[in-house]
Amino acid sequence: MTLPFFVYGTLRPGEVNHDLFLRGRIRSEAPGRLDDAVLYAGPGYPYAVEEPGGGGMVNGELITTLPESYGALLSELDRLEDYVPGDPRSLYVRVERKVVRVADGAAVRAWVYLAGPTVASRLRAGGRRIAGGDWRGRE
Repeated sequence: MTLPFFVYGTLRPGEVNHDLFLRGRIRSEAPGRLDDAVLYAGPGYPYAVEEPGGGGMVNGELITTLPESYGALLSELDRLEDYVPGDPRSLYVRVERKVVRVADGAAVRAWVYLAGPTVASRLRAGGRRIAGGDWRGRE
């Protein structure tokens, strides 16, 4: 299944990994919002953690890749995010979620890299939240 990606940290336009991984491989980018999630500061990059009913949101971009780039990019992003399917030690897990496209309010199914279970638990217990859910607004 080919889905757009929702990026909220170093893969956003203007951030360090955007050009390294996405330049020349994107069909479109559009502002998006992941509801019922909060954003935590990590060492050098952020983690989104789901918080159903908590009223939080994470701001980012919906990235639609060129069809010929999709498979390779999916593998590369899994490696970048230290995601190994089924491995509870993964820093992130890749999940399908509804993301709101800001321009028209449409709910779009997209891949989102959320904090892995161990990381999410640690962050909930004592991590530093990023106010407003926007990595670009971090202190």
